[in-house]
Amino acid sequence: MNSMTKNDDILVDWQSRHQDLLGVHAIKLHHRLIDTGLFSREVLGRLIERCPKNELGLESVSFEGEQHQRLYGELGAASGMEAIDAIAKGRMWMNIRRVMDWAPEYQALLTRIFDEFDARMGGFKTFKRNLGVLISSPNCRVPYHADIQGQSLWQIEGVKRIFLYPRSDVFMPSTNIEKILLRETTEDMPYRGWFDEFATVYDLHPGEMLTWPLYAPHKVENHDCLNISVTMEHWTQQIWNSYAVHYGNGVLRRTLGLQNSSTRDHGIHVYPKAASAFLWKKSGRQITGDVVSKRDFRIDAASPIGRTDIAGAQ
Repeated sequence: MNSMTKNDDILVDWQSRHQDLLGVHAIKLHHRLIDTGLFSREVLGRLIERCPKNELGLESVSFEGEQHQRLYGELGAASGMEAIDAIAKGRMWMNIRRVMDWAPEYQALLTRIFDEFDARMGGFKTFKRNLGVLISSPNCRVPYHADIQGQSLWQIEGVKRIFLYPRSDVFMPSTNIEKILLRETTEDMPYRGWFDEFATVYDLHPGEMLTWPLYAPHKVENHDCLNISVTMEHWTQQIWNSYAVHYGNGVLRRTLGLQNSSTRDHGIHVYPKAASAFLWKKSGRQITGDVVSKRDFRIDAASPIGRTDIAGAQ
């Protein structure tokens, strides 16, 4: 065991070099989340039933070549355990969002984990921390996308394969990041099959976690087994600066037609762009609420595929 790790730590094999790598390179570590007792199927079944309706996301994705189509679902009258059983049958995933806001035991866990990071990083100051739970079907795939905050994925059950792509304008143009930040699109981004030639591939097993650089594009494929995973998000001052710069660039592109603006996350140019972002949001022009406005299916544990179509959904 590494000398920086105590027997009761959640992070098992942190080493001093990870302080320099976090947020800059992908890092794969081991963890003890399973030992907390908060992520068994039975406990998660009850958590699903506690979850506010607006924080429970259900999706199914079908692929045809390089194109994909998303369908969105609802829990309906299914119990939590029925929902997990249904997900084990079909090609879908459930996203239990912002768990720490309405389940205090998960807030305590989230604080404990980031206290560990803070102790190891010598003042790793974070805010707007978030914890969610993903329950997804065997062989389920998540399309090519990017996230707007610091992100990590912690595996509880099953195995995921993560394809992580270079963080460059070839794979994720700044204009696409702007569309995500301004909520003009979901996190999905245009993808070409040859991108995979440049991907770094990680298989994530129970007890392992992976974190990667900000805005690094990635896609996920489940192995042939039900998957339970935990997602954690965080912001730092540097991440906020990057957000403000990309958001401000998007506003200036849409209002003044300015092109090729700097995306550096430090320097005097951060402040006027942050002001542009603030004014854009105050104007009411940013799309608010859930980008998804319809539901195509509901959970049905009795169905061979775990769901039934909602009548009239297109």
